[in-house]
Amino acid sequence: MATVFWDTQGVILVDFLSRGETVNSDSYIDTLKRLRARVLRVRPDMDTGNVLLLHDNAQTHTSIRRRETIASFWCTTLPHPSYRPDLAPSDYHLFGPMKQSLRGKHYENDEEEKNAVKTRQKEQPIQFYKAVICALVKRWNVALESGSDYVEK
Repeated sequence: MATVFWDTQGVILVDFLSRGETVNSDSYIDTLKRLRARVLRVRPDMDTGNVLLLHDNAQTHTSIRRRETIASFWCTTLPHPSYRPDLAPSDYHLFGPMKQSLRGKHYENDEEEKNAVKTRQKEQPIQFYKAVICALVKRWNVALESGSDYVEK
């Protein structure tokens, strides 16, 4: 399983769980620590006091320890309404195209597969990431204005 963190400039971190491992609060906090170190390294000019983190409402993402970890780092977690899949851009705009490009390919081992995922993410032009984030901002504003937890048609 891969966890991908990205912004308008592209992918910041792709983090993989070992085969058979599941996400729990401890593993997610470790991932967040790797994210923080990576942000400081690859986005040194970023105003880390203004970082917004959007992730779903999975229990590991909402634990008290996770919230304390994020608060101690540098960012604010945006709330993610349960019935707003249009506010989960990774699910549709990032993972969908990646799955299509990797479908039907055989990898000799996990490392080959991980490298293919990382390469695919690096191949996306910066405009792709910027357009998706800009569209998210528009959808987010619509969600706030409507006050709805549901997707509006």
